[in-house]
Amino acid sequence: MIAVTGATGQLGRLVIESLLDRNVAPSELVAVVRNPDKAKDIAERGIEIRRADYTQPEALSAALKGIDKLLLISSSEIGSRLEHHRNVLDAAKEAGIERLVYTSLAFADSSPLSLAEEHKDTEALIREGGFRYTILRNGWYTENYTVSLAQNVEHGAMVGSARDGRVSMAPRKDYAEAAAVVLTTDGHEGAVYELGGDKAYTMSELAQEISRAAGKEVVYRDMSTEEHASALVGFGLPESAASVFASFDTGIAQDYLYVESGDLSRLIGRPTTPVSDTIKEALAS
Repeated sequence: MIAVTGATGQLGRLVIESLLDRNVAPSELVAVVRNPDKAKDIAERGIEIRRADYTQPEALSAALKGIDKLLLISSSEIGSRLEHHRNVLDAAKEAGIERLVYTSLAFADSSPLSLAEEHKDTEALIREGGFRYTILRNGWYTENYTVSLAQNVEHGAMVGSARDGRVSMAPRKDYAEAAAVVLTTDGHEGAVYELGGDKAYTMSELAQEISRAAGKEVVYRDMSTEEHASALVGFGLPESAASVFASFDTGIAQDYLYVESGDLSRLIGRPTTPVSDTIKEALAS
């Protein structure tokens, strides 16, 4: 039995799809979700739905009974992630789960990104927990940028403070496929995979890709971290969130999202999806 936490999230749904594509029977899958009402389409495919929130240890213990392999998709609540993950790991130990896969962050043990600390500490808990584990250090999702495509194209610009830093981005579906491969094949125990797209882009190069796909010039305007945060506030983000998002570009400027390992394409057995394909798909939708 394979359980996927956060199964109704953007990554979780894609992992479920990838597992089914790899001929895992629906009866061998468990979707652990916070709100079963959002999982009706998953249940209709014959997959068992178990309700559990990362903040509810007792519910997690019940949800993980009888599970052999667990994919822990990291919590989305920055600042509360370590507590959430500890609850899941404690429940996994109580349930006797030996095989655990965790979605971490690229270079979590050395990255200056504010996101990294909770991932680093979670990885330590996993190692201390005695699990047969695999760490998937996911790099940046292409969707982190396509979500603002409409505005970028409308205004002919994208802003940031990443300088000439390179990002090895790939769409969520590629990372989801990698997770499905690790869950269904042998030889991954104790592995820490640094995952990212085959080709890295500076923000200026990304703007050029958007321009080509949209048929309209989009330029990248680099600014200081402070100016970037102020611009994000102007776009409607709260100041605290704007500061966090602007800080991500500080790590990008230092190439902490530049992944050269080739682990992602090796795991999925094909080149990672070109950024241009994801941009075109996003524009079409």
